[in-house]
Amino acid sequence: MNQFFVYHRTIHFSDTDAAGVVYFANGLSMCHEAYEASIAASGIALQSFFRGTAIAVPITHASIDFYKPMFCGDCIAISLAPSLRSPAEFQIAYDLYFDREDPERTAIARALTTHVCIDSSTRKRCNLSDQLLKWINKV
Repeated sequence: MNQFFVYHRTIHFSDTDAAGVVYFANGLSMCHEAYEASIAASGIALQSFFRGTAIAVPITHASIDFYKPMFCGDCIAISLAPSLRSPAEFQIAYDLYFDREDPERTAIARALTTHVCIDSSTRKRCNLSDQLLKWINKV
């Protein structure tokens, strides 16, 4: 995967389940944190972006595969790369890896989210905003 943006994070106790490993849904939540951080780093104001006044960008698909467990205290990095699928749709590929332990950046998890741009009032697909296209094409 071509690296677009890297988000660094420590696994918290609240991220884990009764077995002490990251709960599957929290893996996706961490990927969403990385998405938000990359949007903010590109200069898009998060408050207006997620308010969805003119457009909204819901996630229509999400998946995650885990290859190694993550425990409380682990330092991880999440590398993400968006790609345009159509004028109204993009996807983001995520690689999660141990931040300090693995210079090879071997994936401990991989995720994918698909996002569709819709008009907030009609709920119908519309083209992505210029801001989003600029963010996607930053690669």
